[in-house]
Amino acid sequence: MPKDHPALVKLRKLISALPETSEKISHGAPTWWGGKKTFATFHDNHHGDGRVAVWIKSTFEEQSTLVEAKPSVFFVPPYVGPSGWVGVRLDGKRVDWDVVAGLLEDGWRQVVTKRAIRALEEG
Repeated sequence: MPKDHPALVKLRKLISALPETSEKISHGAPTWWGGKKTFATFHDNHHGDGRVAVWIKSTFEEQSTLVEAKPSVFFVPPYVGPSGWVGVRLDGKRVDWDVVAGLLEDGWRQVVTKRAIRALEEG
């Protein structure tokens, strides 16, 4: 997987705006942590699925709503999908990066400390 994939570069930029995050390779993929818990993972053709995507920590309700509304963009990812995570395709020509940014922040808020959330809100 190229380190400079345009979608990966954009994800790194969005996530770098969130306090107390770090990136590590986990299971062979760039994965972001908020404190001690993961909230996003980038995948390029994961096990031959043909997708460039980010898997984001979410809720079952949001996952269901997104997948039902736009299954060409959102999907239930393997492994973490049963925990409510949502997959977002990043290989389309019209990725809505504002939606991706919002989902990333929502996922991040589920795993970080109140201190980190205050730091974001106080800017």
